[in-house]
Amino acid sequence: MRDLTQGSIPKHLISLAVPIGIGMLFQMLYVLIDLYFVSRLGDAAIAGVGAAGNLQFLVMAMSQVLAVGGMALIAQACGRKDAGDANRVFNQSLLLAVLAALATLIAGYAFSGAYMRTIAADAASAAAGVAYLHAFLPGLALQFALATLGAALRGTGISKPTMLVQIVTVVLNAILAPVLIAGWLTGRAFGVAGAGWASSISIAVGVALMLLYFARLEHFVGVDARELRPQPPVWRRILAIGLPPGGEFALMFVFMGVTYWCLRGLGTDAQAGYGIGMRVMQAIFLPIMAIAFAVAPVAGQNVGAGRGDRVLATLRSAALIGSAAMFALTLLCQWQPQWFMRPFADNAQAAEVATGFLRIVSWNFVASGLIFTCSGMFQALGNTRPALYASASRLLTFALPAIWLSQHPGFELRQLWLLSVATTVLQALTVLWLLRRELRVRLSQIGAAV
Repeated sequence: MRDLTQGSIPKHLISLAVPIGIGMLFQMLYVLIDLYFVSRLGDAAIAGVGAAGNLQFLVMAMSQVLAVGGMALIAQACGRKDAGDANRVFNQSLLLAVLAALATLIAGYAFSGAYMRTIAADAASAAAGVAYLHAFLPGLALQFALATLGAALRGTGISKPTMLVQIVTVVLNAILAPVLIAGWLTGRAFGVAGAGWASSISIAVGVALMLLYFARLEHFVGVDARELRPQPPVWRRILAIGLPPGGEFALMFVFMGVTYWCLRGLGTDAQAGYGIGMRVMQAIFLPIMAIAFAVAPVAGQNVGAGRGDRVLATLRSAALIGSAAMFALTLLCQWQPQWFMRPFADNAQAAEVATGFLRIVSWNFVASGLIFTCSGMFQALGNTRPALYASASRLLTFALPAIWLSQHPGFELRQLWLLSVATTVLQALTVLWLLRRELRVRLSQIGAAV
């Protein structure tokens, strides 16, 4: 365990965020590597894999329920120096991860065809998406264990082992992707299904490595058969904190699904371009997401230790660092958005759509950074519902207007992107107001003025 209740707050944030960011970068390379090779298979393959990849947000939503709930409780237990409670939460999180993985496999194989037929632009895209999903579902199921193990380490203030495991798995995925997708060396190409199998195999190796680390090197928390029996009171504690962030990720799935549905009438180029643009934007968001992921354990340990002054210092430092980083990225996207599209130049029309998307939505990067930072603070405080309320507001401000716009003559991509910017800024203002209110209530108990 690393004690985050002493020493420099910015130093703690950066020392945690750098390994987290590197790990997330390599994790994002899963998608970009697959997308690079799949892009050689045509627009239907890109659109299908992009739409199928949207399902990953739903799995991320469910895995975040366990990861965030477990991480927050473990971080607070570390602040109290309560190893018994930390181990209890860790083992129950693992048990829930196994149950969620089984549910994902069953539901995924049962309903993936219906899902793809609903949102794909044509039959070829739907078929590509189903082939990809059937191969990727084992990897999606294993994401629960990978997220839970990594979050437990983050709660104890440790992030480097997770980064190293993610690097290994991405390198393995980079080796397997051309072999399985394009048939390099073997002469047997599996196409889009190969992309799914490459990711599934790599994630399985990652889970095995993380379990090995916990068995041999981690001492504060670890797998304990006595703690693996179902304990509903602990489940309620995990879910109380974890469900709202899971709901936030689920809403991202909804918003992306709505966007794909709105673009159906504009053809596969529009859907493919949006898919590329979203994956690139996710990569651009890695710095602020890393900072937000670091906020939760740093502030969480200080909440557990009753250090309200350091909780506030964590928020101020993270907001300043994150806003500066996102503003710099906004300027880069305004200056040279096409630079990010060079790997996808073979699909000129889709790349053009993605470039236009990135140029407009980059205006909400700073607002998005503040949203992520606030979400991390809510996790640390142990009340994540306000962040969910702010995200849910976009059902009214974005989803419904987007559907309405798409049904009118003259509907253009630019209208959808501008609507996204405006509603993201409104969400940021809402979540900042809610966080200030939550801080007033919570920190008054441990002696800090807001």
